[in-house]
Amino acid sequence: MHFLRRYDKMKTTKQELGKGDIRFMIAHLNGEFETVDYLQNRSVRIYDNVEEEEYPLHWHNAIEIILPLTNGFRVICDGQEYDMEERDILLIPAGTLHNLKAQPGRRLILLCDNRAFQENPMLTDLCSVFANPLLLHAADGAEWMQALNDLLKEIYMLYANFTNLTEVYIYIKLLTFFVRIKEHQLHAIQYGHDEQYAEQMQLVLHYIEQNYQKDITLEKLAGIAGYSPYHFSRIFKKYSNTTFINFLNLRRIKAAELLLLQENQSITDIAMQVGFSSLTTFNRTFKNLTGYTPSAYKKLFRSEN
Repeated sequence: MHFLRRYDKMKTTKQELGKGDIRFMIAHLNGEFETVDYLQNRSVRIYDNVEEEEYPLHWHNAIEIILPLTNGFRVICDGQEYDMEERDILLIPAGTLHNLKAQPGRRLILLCDNRAFQENPMLTDLCSVFANPLLLHAADGAEWMQALNDLLKEIYMLYANFTNLTEVYIYIKLLTFFVRIKEHQLHAIQYGHDEQYAEQMQLVLHYIEQNYQKDITLEKLAGIAGYSPYHFSRIFKKYSNTTFINFLNLRRIKAAELLLLQENQSITDIAMQVGFSSLTTFNRTFKNLTGYTPSAYKKLFRSEN
């Protein structure tokens, strides 16, 4: 293990931070895996980051939200560059390899425990919001994006003035944040260029979320949508920016990541539980999407706890 100089020194007063929260932004890095240093048993960590320093390729079990406050910011997720302007918002799913480029400016960086959302069955319809990296442009909708900016700033102020109920308030605001993004996505589908596909696509996405553990075929989803497999495949890729099988595998692997953190299940049981009929296919898919074998992932996480 080696330690990186990641100084999350806040450009605010100690009163705003609550007892002068000054820490290294990446304090524990084992290879490419970062153990998020949550404070006082919290499930959220926020950095008011002003360091003009590059953050190397890494991943963690937290959902990451980045909001540039002054100047832009460049982030690379799974090899794809995301150039952010002020007030843009980038969501980085848990388990995503990413690195942050050295740039002057100030940005809020929020990390929240992935399990708080993935393990709640009532929130399954929200999981698509943080299934893939998502860049929201401030220029795409002034009022809507301002509301999201305000929510993140309100979360930061709650975090800086922590009390007994702060964790609950932050969780509520994070839920509101993700729900507003989901509502915007649904609205965009409903009133986009292909309005006629909106209802069918929502049926398909909901079906995947509820049944990803089962044997789902392209033909099955095409039947739900009411299209031929060929036509449905083209529509699905347009809306999700990936193929049906890649989308399904990503959802299954996200579920497997959570199960691997538990001590009472074997890798074979987990593979079957999340929908893979072959352990070999599960191992290969897991390695392709996370960079680690399931056994290495399980061992790495436990060694950090």
